[in-house]
Amino acid sequence: MTHLEPPGGHGRPAVSAPSTAAHARPTPSDAAHPSAAHPTPSAVAALARCVSVEPAKFAAAHWGQTPLLSRAAELPNPAGFTDLLSPDDADELLSRRGLRTPFLRVAKDGQLVPAARFTGGGGAGAEIGDQVLDEKVLALYADGATLVLQGLHRIWPALVDFTRDLSLAVGQPLQVNAYLTPPGNQGFATHYDTHDVFVLQVDGRKHWRIHPPVLPEPLERQPWGGRADEVCATAQDAPALDVVLEPGDALYLPRGWLHSAQAQQDSSLHLTVGIRALTRYALVEELLALAAEDRRLRATLPFGTDLGDPDAIEPELTETVEALRDWLLRADPAAVATRLRQRAWPASRPAPIRPLAQAAALAALTVDDQVILRPGLRWQLTTERDRTTLRLFDRTITLPAYCEPALRALLTGEPVRVGDLPALDTDADRLTLTRRLLREAVLTPHVDLGLVAAS
Repeated sequence: MTHLEPPGGHGRPAVSAPSTAAHARPTPSDAAHPSAAHPTPSAVAALARCVSVEPAKFAAAHWGQTPLLSRAAELPNPAGFTDLLSPDDADELLSRRGLRTPFLRVAKDGQLVPAARFTGGGGAGAEIGDQVLDEKVLALYADGATLVLQGLHRIWPALVDFTRDLSLAVGQPLQVNAYLTPPGNQGFATHYDTHDVFVLQVDGRKHWRIHPPVLPEPLERQPWGGRADEVCATAQDAPALDVVLEPGDALYLPRGWLHSAQAQQDSSLHLTVGIRALTRYALVEELLALAAEDRRLRATLPFGTDLGDPDAIEPELTETVEALRDWLLRADPAAVATRLRQRAWPASRPAPIRPLAQAAALAALTVDDQVILRPGLRWQLTTERDRTTLRLFDRTITLPAYCEPALRALLTGEPVRVGDLPALDTDADRLTLTRRLLREAVLTPHVDLGLVAAS
């Protein structure tokens, strides 16, 4: 390990039709944490594959602050990361999966290659003009270009599952790219990213040079190109970390840290897990959006104001700052949290569901069947008066309040037998609620893998 020091019954229906509930501020007694607040064992295991220190130490000493190098021998999977994406898997994607842009980028000599040089028509029955063409990819790669497979957290099964677990562990949306670099080549010059990354070396060896930021903690609107001269000058200094990543090694880099990477004698394949972490500036943006509710802040500037005269602007600026300060002192954390949830939750999709199998299970459901919360689903449950509201990443479900105990049992993440759901008076009510949540993709059927294997 290497790291840098910090610079129901009674004739009532069990489930009502969907409705949009008012976003009233929940009381502490009825508010529930989203599932991401309680990482599952698989989420903890996913993080352990990326860092060689305990999660608490990683959070305190490295998260958003300093790089962390974790050697393969210090990590729990001695086989490395080929189970996530191997070179053969990459060839499969490039040749047989009908990839389209932007799922592939190509870089040569620090510049992106125009997509027209490696894409074209998909042939009969696939009248698409931007499919990846394997023979053109071969020519570019053999000539020293780096191939960047993008968005793998959406299209490659092993990475879909791994990314979902790791996202729950860090509490932030993630994305995954793969970089395939020919021997001795370098895809990009020294630069920085505007998001944190985990670098997971899959195959081959790659030489990394890491330098401190020229702009600590840059926002997405502050890319390195606007500071190219500073980046170039800093890259001439002695690196803070100069290391060759071997298969199975992992490297954490906070946003803003300069880096360049060059493949060694063999070709290199590594995964870059990008962490799209929310910042305090995101809080500022949401506060400003909510500030539109304040009439003083919506007031028109005086007639004829000379916008080029600082003396004319000064009294308006003073009044605006005072109005904004007054409004900020009244800002409702619940309103801000709602906006942050609407921003962040859709960026992290829950586990995929199998629509045909799910529909079949819904139709055949009995009280003896078991169901389980859809893995990775973020949720919030509140109850007010006679209604319980379940907020998800893409919709809101409103149910009668007496469904709350059954809902809480179903949201634990543990398998639940339909006939055991609490506080509902009849099995018909239990089946109605469960079918509704299966249809809404909140639940999935639970299969006991041990019993399946034994049979």
